Amino acid sequence: MTPIMIGIIGIVVLLVLLVSGMPIAATMAVVGIVFFGLISGFGKALSLISMDLFANINSYTLSVISMFTLMGFFALHAGIGTQLYNFVDKCLGHLPGGMAIASEGACALFGAVCGSGTATVSTIGSIALPEMKRYGYSDSLSTAAIAAGGGLGLLIPPSMTAIVYGLLTEQSIGKLFMAGIMAGVILMLFFMIAIYIMAKRKPDMAPTGVKSTWKQRWEAMGSGLLEVVIIFAVSIGGLSVGWFTPTEGGAIGAFAVLAVCLIRRKIAWKGILAALTDTAKTIGMVVFLIACATAFSRFLAVSRISSAIADGLAGLDLTPTALMIVVVLIYLVFGCFVDSLPLIMLTVPIFYPIVVDMAGYDPIWFGVIITIVAIMGTITPPVGINAYVVKSVARDVSLQTVFKGVWPFIGCQLASIALFIAAPELLLFIPNHMM
Repeated sequence: MTPIMIGIIGIVVLLVLLVSGMPIAATMAVVGIVFFGLISGFGKALSLISMDLFANINSYTLSVISMFTLMGFFALHAGIGTQLYNFVDKCLGHLPGGMAIASEGACALFGAVCGSGTATVSTIGSIALPEMKRYGYSDSLSTAAIAAGGGLGLLIPPSMTAIVYGLLTEQSIGKLFMAGIMAGVILMLFFMIAIYIMAKRKPDMAPTGVKSTWKQRWEAMGSGLLEVVIIFAVSIGGLSVGWFTPTEGGAIGAFAVLAVCLIRRKIAWKGILAALTDTAKTIGMVVFLIACATAFSRFLAVSRISSAIADGLAGLDLTPTALMIVVVLIYLVFGCFVDSLPLIMLTVPIFYPIVVDMAGYDPIWFGVIITIVAIMGTITPPVGINAYVVKSVARDVSLQTVFKGVWPFIGCQLASIALFIAAPELLLFIPNHMM
């Protein structure tokens, strides 16, 4: 049996195990080791993969994940999300659909210090959903807006998916962060415009709120936005101009969040301990995923399945744009069943060489595109994780109601992908000119 045939069988087994409910990390490890052994011998498989596992886990580069994760959990346990939502709501709450529009802005700002989609949904959802309920907002609009906004936390730096993608492909994490800024801002604006249009067409879905005075907005900015601007400028801004590495930027960002929260007395020892505990749990999960993905990547390499897929797509004689559309559609299907982080770990070894080497697309650009497609999977049925998280916050709203409201936001994500495929320089301008 040829390596390619073994590779195809391995991928089929992987899909069967995933559908059966086996954990994704364990599935990648088992399939990777077993089918690598079938191709190259089990002695070589165990020896080589064990060395790879140690090299990946022992990598200094992985510390960038722990630093930015710690930064996010400090912000979460300090309650920064409340101040952020209050500020954006006072600026935009008077517009049609203003509270839902404000939730998108708050998700983007909180994502700038958090980097976790589920934490963003949980934090902003617990603040914004009761307010929107009190003002008579439609459950489908309010919950879907929060679920979609959580994806901004995975796109705007510090982005966990960007860090993992950078580690897998050996690309600059700093450049990925810079490209994610423009992508996140554009997608946020698309969400806001969609909410505004829906509220104008059906005013009963999203009643107009009370307009705040400039004094109220200034007070809200002083207690919330200013902190985020300082932290973001220190960590991401310093990274963009080359003052320090991504790991150093994460460490400085975490220290800045902690320092600001201690000065303002927004976090106590209990909150610090909870942030450290949550960070340890998250890092353990991510490192285990990366280690298992390493075994699966080794299997894909020796099976030459990526080359076979590339040859098959080359035989179709597609233009680079058409090829990218095919790849996006494949990601959309997989994203309905696999969470964003495992999805990137599973698919990047297969599609990265096809898109970058064969189609000639920029690897930084591709990293942002697959992040957008991956976060689309966080709100699509049947396993959109953000929809389940927002359901846990709004316990009186059914999951069907949440999924019913996400389609306009999925349309926004597809529109942003189409825009970036048509004009890739939109994403590459900042990283190419600032770094």
